[in-house]
Amino acid sequence: MKKIKFMDVSFRDGFQSCYGARVKTDDFLPVLEAAVEAGTDNFEIGGGARFQSLYFYCQEDAFDMMDRAREVVGPDINLQTLARGANVVGLVSQSRDIIDLHARMFKKHGITTIRNFDALMDVRNIAYSGQCIHNAGLKHQVVIALMGLPPGLNESYCHTPKFYLDKLKEILDSGLPFDSVAFKDASGTTTPAVVYEAVKGARKMLPEGTVIEFHTHDTAGMGVACNFAAIEAGADIIDLCMAPVSGGTAEVDILTMWHRLRGTDYTLDIDHEKILEVESMFIDHMDKYYMPPEAKEVNPVIPFSPMPGGALTANTQMMRDNNSLHLFPEVIRNMREVVAKGGYGSSVTPVSQFYFQQAFANTVQGPWKKITESYGKMVLGYFGKTPADPDPEIVRLASEQLGLEPTTEDVHDINDRNPELGIDYNKQLLEKEGLPTTEENIFISATCGPKGIAFLKGDGPLGIRYKADVEAEAAKKVQPKSASAAAAPAPKSSSGAYTVTVDGRAYNVTVAEGTGAVQSVSPAAAQPAVQPDASSGEGTPVEAAMPGTVIALEVEVGDQVNEGDDVLIIEAMKMESPVKSPTSGKVLSIEVASGDAVASGDVLMYIG
Repeated sequence: MKKIKFMDVSFRDGFQSCYGARVKTDDFLPVLEAAVEAGTDNFEIGGGARFQSLYFYCQEDAFDMMDRAREVVGPDINLQTLARGANVVGLVSQSRDIIDLHARMFKKHGITTIRNFDALMDVRNIAYSGQCIHNAGLKHQVVIALMGLPPGLNESYCHTPKFYLDKLKEILDSGLPFDSVAFKDASGTTTPAVVYEAVKGARKMLPEGTVIEFHTHDTAGMGVACNFAAIEAGADIIDLCMAPVSGGTAEVDILTMWHRLRGTDYTLDIDHEKILEVESMFIDHMDKYYMPPEAKEVNPVIPFSPMPGGALTANTQMMRDNNSLHLFPEVIRNMREVVAKGGYGSSVTPVSQFYFQQAFANTVQGPWKKITESYGKMVLGYFGKTPADPDPEIVRLASEQLGLEPTTEDVHDINDRNPELGIDYNKQLLEKEGLPTTEENIFISATCGPKGIAFLKGDGPLGIRYKADVEAEAAKKVQPKSASAAAAPAPKSSSGAYTVTVDGRAYNVTVAEGTGAVQSVSPAAAQPAVQPDASSGEGTPVEAAMPGTVIALEVEVGDQVNEGDDVLIIEAMKMESPVKSPTSGKVLSIEVASGDAVASGDVLMYIG
């Protein structure tokens, strides 16, 4: 009987998939220690969104988290992190000196292995980072990034077994040093048949003894089947999770997969009773955190619009924060077209976020009215070569709107010329703020931007969603805040129909005659927004084109601006969108402050 190894990804991908990566270190370290005592010796502990999230939302240092994890598990346990090739642990690709710094800092802070991938499967993007990982004395796990194509698309090569094996051959031919190979499906949309053929073909191509690891999510309900297909094809290790962060958008549970293998020629080498105890402990420790219902759902729509489990809840959390969660189904529907016209890059961060941002923009601003910066740069080649050529019309729109020409140049060369990237630039940012210029701080600044600087200054806000806070927010919504916010029924009609307003939102309510029982409630038709009185708001209003959070004001009252100048920056869905002045003139008033949440159409300032 073949013993199949597993990596417990609960403390990175599980957190990312179920809590938007917003979990405090103190709350999971005791569970990590218990898991080691139960016999698990292989953990994913950081990287991916769990690097930025600690600075953005938890107000904790990711390097400190790594140090504490290593102290808990001892010297012999494999602690693995996730890296995004030239992007390392951020959404923005970096210059070579920062990519090298990433490997050295993660080695310094107790990491054993780095899983290294590029969503576009441009081997140039993982060649340099992989060499840096190897040079730093870390184990390098190179990735083949999988994704199932939405049905009905006219594409017969990308994301087939042949495509994946061609990419593996390209990696082998490049001479890139690696210690193991992972087939990683972040969206859980690859079919078991494709998984089987790709892993089986890789087993024949790779040198004897090369470890193959398989990673998938259960978002589309295919996790168990795909794991078993990979095992039968020759995979040595699969990625699994523990409850409460298993199933749904996360990975298959350790105990579920152990049960699937009973009576077969394979087994997981675990003490299932001990794992039961650890999972019970884990559930207790995570009970304080709010888990959105979509985190545990198997979603049949995902194969049609591949949204990674690790990004889905992060995006829905942000949409909740920006009061735009009602747009989520339409955004997901719009992703299919965005994936196809964008060149079929694998839907995994950062490309999955580029897809989501563009689908979000298409939803709130109209199809292809605005090409978002990251998606536009991707189709123009500034993140590498996409698996297929992007739609020519989208390339044209991106070039016009961003003012950039298409390129085939190596991303590293482009970034090395950028004066706002690299160690020296970030050292200057730290010095300007009076902060120590340690290598750790330089890396935090480079990968986390202004939010990283805010953390280092002690100015960052806490953004964790605790269950108690969410319940309190829900209670407030059903209780009128004041007499003016109370439900105010209109005169009763003969049919028992009313229009009521609660917290500024109108609803149609039908009440059964003679009983007072509510039969139905539905949103009322939206009323035309009240436009600002031209006499009270002098000048031209600058309005928000999409819901989000104001993160920076680029001007002050009294400043002179030209039409098209950036006057403010709004963040939504990890996307920073500059708001441009619609006219030339003087800034007469600013109606918002940094940190304010705004809705589409809100007036941000007046220029006259």
